Amino acid sequence: MKYILALIFTVFIFRIGAAQDLPHYMTESEKKNWENYTPPINANDDTNPPPTPVRTMAEWEEVQGIIVAWTSYTTIIRQIVDYAQDEAVVFIVCTDSSSVKSFLTSGGVPLTNLNFIQASINSVWCRDYGPWAVYSGVADSLKLVDWIYNRPRPLDDNVSVAFSNFINTPLYQTTTAPYNFIATGGNFMVDGHGTGFSSKLIITENPTQTETQINNIMNLYMGISRYIKMDVLPYDEIHHIDMHMKLLDEETIMVGQYPPGVADGPQIEANLQYVLSNFQTCFGRPYKVVRIPMPPSASGQYPPNSNYFTYTNSVFVNKTVIVPIYGLAQDTTALRIYREALPGYRVVGINSNQMISALGAIHCITKEIGVFEPVFISHAKLLNTDNTTSPYQVKAYAKSRSGIANASLYWRTDTTQAYNQLNMTLSQDTFRASIPPQSLGTSVYYYVSARSNSNRTVTKPITAPSGYIRFRIDNPTSINENQINPEEYTLGQNYPNPFNPQTVINFSIGSSNVVELVVYDALGREVATLLNEFRNAGENSVTFDASSIAVGVYYYRLRAGEFTDVKKMIVLK
Repeated sequence: MKYILALIFTVFIFRIGAAQDLPHYMTESEKKNWENYTPPINANDDTNPPPTPVRTMAEWEEVQGIIVAWTSYTTIIRQIVDYAQDEAVVFIVCTDSSSVKSFLTSGGVPLTNLNFIQASINSVWCRDYGPWAVYSGVADSLKLVDWIYNRPRPLDDNVSVAFSNFINTPLYQTTTAPYNFIATGGNFMVDGHGTGFSSKLIITENPTQTETQINNIMNLYMGISRYIKMDVLPYDEIHHIDMHMKLLDEETIMVGQYPPGVADGPQIEANLQYVLSNFQTCFGRPYKVVRIPMPPSASGQYPPNSNYFTYTNSVFVNKTVIVPIYGLAQDTTALRIYREALPGYRVVGINSNQMISALGAIHCITKEIGVFEPVFISHAKLLNTDNTTSPYQVKAYAKSRSGIANASLYWRTDTTQAYNQLNMTLSQDTFRASIPPQSLGTSVYYYVSARSNSNRTVTKPITAPSGYIRFRIDNPTSINENQINPEEYTLGQNYPNPFNPQTVINFSIGSSNVVELVVYDALGREVATLLNEFRNAGENSVTFDASSIAVGVYYYRLRAGEFTDVKKMIVLK
């Protein structure tokens, strides 16, 4: 299947009715209709889960484009199109592409990197009803997943069908029992490593499913092996988490912050502490938190006495991040926080005052679609350290459908100087190279690059070389909050999971020790000893090859000193 990210004007005809301007929340008439609503099911719809395990991509991964629905707030959408087309294709769902082109041109927006999908729609909120991009295995074939929209809006519910036909990609829908599942995109975030986040709206909106069944559906259709659910907020009427939080990468959560005791601030903080106290990142480390203000109105009011102004409702489009702003004094602070947290990204703001009263902003009216052939890189960032004598090993798990041809590590200690390049060595899908030891007070800037056998190159972070990962060699008292407690031991969840035949297990040990890592079957019988040796304090990674054992459920146990932890893994056919 070939697809050109270039100047394309194609019309896919999918007519149902006229576009409507409906709010983000459910209207009173819709509340009545919802009681007896049946989502549209087409004869050719595939309502089974994907036939093989999948991985849902994270927002910061490479996209071929984003979807927007052309019905309301068109001056805002025009600005989104202007910024996004610099990075990728913009798929514009509309009833009349000629009028859209005229409106774009009248605003000085060039007609480049645009695709028009002619379809009738109920509303602008394509984040909630649009398709999700998932990949077979880790980084194989692109597939799309569609849920039942939690609004009685059949035109919106059919957009995923039109889009999947347009890009000729399989679509799997959760529309029939036993996998009938109601959800919205604004209430779901994913780290690209099998961890999903939602508010508990996901439970109340699926009364025919238990939480265990919900988790199973998300695992089968989305590859979610860990689903974190937080209490809903008292004043956010739609209970979508993108109104007050955002994942910036696998280990960083941006969280909206109110003054103490104000509006949803107490519940947001309680939810954050719940996550930090009970969960670690996919790399078995504490989450890093970036706080960003939830601004008051121009008159100084907060919800419920004002609109729900938020800066977390932003969208990644490859190397650009589009942030909602409101013409408030806090706008410049919000943009600065983004730029400091995401070096190398072009961070731009679009005034969203026109739409915020409808309880949505930029993230709510955009939906990203991943590339057809990704080069997936999983890497646990190096953290600050006081080590001045040993090299700093960089490890990166890399996958692509065509295989990885090579990988490189680029590093420097001065942002005005060129990067040093190191070829990385491969061992079971994990590439390694080491940065030489540095003196105290040195900051190190680095990134990883991987090239597929089909000659596609991706970097981690995606913004490299202008963007980078930074760590500092300093005394322990100077190490910032992203440093793991030196006394802490952690055992991470293996990734990928489920898997076949190989998976990676990450763990951290707080002091040098003899480490034992053993795999057991479901009956407690030892299957493999992966480690039984002395290891220095710090982060570690082990690859387990299960090609010689049967499919099924297994457990792996880590022992180091007095620390012991056990986690479950699943081997597939």
